[in-house]
Amino acid sequence: MRNGPMNSPQLYRIGELSMLAGISPRTIDYYTGLGLLAPAKRSTGNYRLYDDETLSRIRRIEQLKSQKFSLEEIREQFTSMNRVVTDEAVSRKLSDLQTHLAMLEREVKELEPVLDQLKPQQAKRLFRAITPQTAACVEALLLLLGKSNFM
Repeated sequence: MRNGPMNSPQLYRIGELSMLAGISPRTIDYYTGLGLLAPAKRSTGNYRLYDDETLSRIRRIEQLKSQKFSLEEIREQFTSMNRVVTDEAVSRKLSDLQTHLAMLEREVKELEPVLDQLKPQQAKRLFRAITPQTAACVEALLLLLGKSNFM
């Protein structure tokens, strides 16, 4: 749905948005009901109109879902980011960082049983074999998880 002059933002009805995002209109309604999405505005015929930011947000939701985040976790991330920062670029960067840290935490938790079985000499050799920055990151994550006895 093209609106006004060329510099006006692109707005989409729910059907158009659903085709672009590759999800059903019903899913868009569901995400809207959960507070994950909101229409940019309503048309004179009372149709909900969504913008490109909504399309980006849907893609972000689908990406996070594929990484095994629940819709509740995704909503909490969006809510916390909206509360902290309104600047879109900073908000997106912080959200990406938060997602990356959550993935790293999950990976470290998967490594815990292996790391717990290492003898002290094996652990020291392992840490000498990786870069100091990587070792520092692993140690920081272990500290966050309450497992600081690695070194």
